[in-house]
Amino acid sequence: MPAASKGCCEKPASMPDTPPPYANLSPETVLRALESAGFRPDGHLLALNSYENRVYQIGIESAPPVVAKFYRPNRWSDAAILEEHTFTLALAEEEIPVVAPIPDPEGKTLHRFEDFRFSLFPRQGGRWPELENPDNLEWIGRFLGRIHQLGAAHSFTHRPVIDPEVMGSVSVRYLLEQDHIPLELTARYEALTQQLLQKIKAAFKTAGGIAVIRLHGDCHPGNILWTDHGPHFVDMDDCRSGPAIQDLWMLLSGERNERAVQLDALREGYEMFRTLNNREIALIEPLRTLRIIHYAAWLARRWDDPAFPAAFPWFNTPQYWQEHVTLLEQQAHELEQPPLTLFGA
Repeated sequence: MPAASKGCCEKPASMPDTPPPYANLSPETVLRALESAGFRPDGHLLALNSYENRVYQIGIESAPPVVAKFYRPNRWSDAAILEEHTFTLALAEEEIPVVAPIPDPEGKTLHRFEDFRFSLFPRQGGRWPELENPDNLEWIGRFLGRIHQLGAAHSFTHRPVIDPEVMGSVSVRYLLEQDHIPLELTARYEALTQQLLQKIKAAFKTAGGIAVIRLHGDCHPGNILWTDHGPHFVDMDDCRSGPAIQDLWMLLSGERNERAVQLDALREGYEMFRTLNNREIALIEPLRTLRIIHYAAWLARRWDDPAFPAAFPWFNTPQYWQEHVTLLEQQAHELEQPPLTLFGA
């Protein structure tokens, strides 16, 4: 992307011979794909909120609707997708409330139709979790403890690891090498991110002895649906390996003392099934900083998908990058603060 002085932060258009990733995924293609998997769609199709993949709720004749996920081409290998499915199905087998893919009569969960790979899931309703309620946090913590107990039993082979290199250094290099940062902010961004990455790597080194286990990986409130029966964990598409605290910190919000109370409630439920390594608490702000860096790079990598400029019109503007750098400067201050204190520890 040209820097601000070369084009006011606008991303060059895709090359004429490079169509957007879902250009050929028409409603007709979606319905024919369902038929190829042995379903009889009734013609009702609703696009659901998803950017990385394309996800649809599809009506089925004489049966409940299903949700079809069409995977972004070239993002995950088949082996990586199947690792996600294996993990999710194992969790469901243990009656942990995750939304697992629907196997066909032969046990297959990953299907192909024309140029697309897709999987089918049961429709799961629910509402946003009320995380200000400590009892709800404890309930979520119990299930996260069970997820991690099973996650620690085996390892991923084909899915990435949450660490400073993968989430941080690679993202920074991409943004700089592709000229995504406006020229007037480049030196400031580069110096700041190098400082942050040094602090983050030091925090991981100081924590030491942190177990890397299979995780949900993207356990923010939007990926938890609440029903009268409690939480359901959805969208395991970003499951990967990392420290257990990764699946807890994104559920914390508010002032420092509020976050400490919330973490204590999560831990109370979590430790009914698995001990939380308290040294991982020192990784909360490093992990938050890595997510901020990685998120900007994710948006930049996807900017040639028409869905992204439409959904994120504020991205890639001079104001966005100024605010992004300011946020990273605030994180530099947060990294200097002591870890949250667990009241019940």
